[in-house]
Amino acid sequence: MAQQQKSTNWFAVWVSIGVVVAIVAVGALVVWMNAAASAPAPRPDSAGIDQESGAILVGTGSNEVDVYFDFYCGHCQVFEQTYGETIDDALADESITLRLFPVALPSLNAASGTDFSKRGSNAAYCVAEAEPEAAYPFFQSVFALNPSGAGLSDDELLKLATEAGAPESVADCFSARAWDDLVQENTDNLPENPETGSRGTPTLLVNGEYISVTGNPQADILDRLN
Repeated sequence: MAQQQKSTNWFAVWVSIGVVVAIVAVGALVVWMNAAASAPAPRPDSAGIDQESGAILVGTGSNEVDVYFDFYCGHCQVFEQTYGETIDDALADESITLRLFPVALPSLNAASGTDFSKRGSNAAYCVAEAEPEAAYPFFQSVFALNPSGAGLSDDELLKLATEAGAPESVADCFSARAWDDLVQENTDNLPENPETGSRGTPTLLVNGEYISVTGNPQADILDRLN
């Protein structure tokens, strides 16, 4: 007796295909999301910005001095007072390239009540983008005021920026918070103290080496230059 021919269950086939397609789609979405999360933030298109690291560049010396800072950080203000003259001299004799990384520590940003850490760091990038030569004078002038309380308003930051040589148009960049993502990237990538595992500002690196700040610019910077 002839056996009855089995019919194909097309419903089950299409359900299986649908499941496979859904799994592939979810996998692709996860890969895309991971890639997006790890992709670097956009950098200002400026000669004053290192496109790889996002650092604001000052000087052209062969030694690299990296400074991670938050404008609302009291220790950063002391660092600028203590190390600023030494850094200025090293820039003047072309010993170093100063690489500035503006950050916004969450606790400090919240303490101002005005988002000052984020606004100030964003402003540093706005100035560096518009007029690279104004970036370092702006950095110095903000710290010279030792911001506290509510920090500085955007109008006050604009006044310092234009006095440093930036155009009035940076006001639009300030209000747009154009570089907040880059500031966040710097904050997320703040180097750890290799001895304690802690992270904070100011953070100083000389030619890629983490330096535990001692308050002695000669030992911490000059003696480590090539």
